[in-house]
Amino acid sequence: MKLAGKSALVTGSSSGIGAAIAMRLAEEGADIVVHYRGDRDGAKETLKRVEAAGRRGCIVRADVARLPDIRRLVAKAFDFAPLDILVNNAGLEVPGPFIDVTEQDYDKVLDVNLKGVFFTTQGFAKKLIAARRPGRVINISSVHEDLPFPGFASYCASKGGLKMLSRDLAIELAPSRITVNSIAPGAIETPINAKL
Repeated sequence: MKLAGKSALVTGSSSGIGAAIAMRLAEEGADIVVHYRGDRDGAKETLKRVEAAGRRGCIVRADVARLPDIRRLVAKAFDFAPLDILVNNAGLEVPGPFIDVTEQDYDKVLDVNLKGVFFTTQGFAKKLIAARRPGRVINISSVHEDLPFPGFASYCASKGGLKMLSRDLAIELAPSRITVNSIAPGAIETPINAKL
């Protein structure tokens, strides 16, 4: 097991890609902080599968669009274990023609997909730097960081921003022995993409 003795926080791990990532990390030996915003049953199922793999886990509810929630999430995650890995997976999309996008819908997407990643990573990095420990950040982006997706302008903007944020933090955090990588999958049949 490559990750024996390690611990990870996976945001948005109550379903879809996040749940699969949490399980894969657990299978490799990591203890898991399962994060969710609205799907408590899904989070419980992920935790059950983590524990069935022989790993420890806990569940934390937080809205990664809100800075107080982010700070509480990071604090509770580090109370559970000294984290080694952060997977920023939580994300959402609000489809609609560009000319009809409201400020509320725009903020909803950017706050989760970009602001949430920014400040969750910041909190994670602060803890590691204070403890002089190395760490790994993995951002789950999308093929739409490069590929246009008409009707999803806010989503594309958030993922394009995430691509540059990942590149910038990879350089800025490297001296602290914190690596930052981004994965940009294409369409995967998960709850967010079911209708597509």
